[in-house]
Amino acid sequence: MEAVILTGGKQYLVKEGDVLEVEKIDASKGKSVTFKEVLLLIDGEEITIGTPFIKKARVKAEVVDQKKGRKVISFRYRRRKSSKRKKGHRQSLTVLKIVEITPA
Repeated sequence: MEAVILTGGKQYLVKEGDVLEVEKIDASKGKSVTFKEVLLLIDGEEITIGTPFIKKARVKAEVVDQKKGRKVISFRYRRRKSSKRKKGHRQSLTVLKIVEITPA
């Protein structure tokens, strides 16, 4: 069984046993997280599409780790103006392992 979930403003196609990185979720390592915003369920040949979400469908995941992503550098340079600006950013991420997909 596969599902499309919505978290952090992004959509992820997940299966049971998948490990994925999503934007930070407030949960400590080892805790369980349940996603209620399930957009699509695929069970073999049967496909269920939500409007916009599937009622009573849940995806249960376990928090494996809290970490930071790679550094992204934003550099702006204006020639002949003696002007430059450099900023760095590291996104906080949560590593999840999908435990169970429950259909409606």
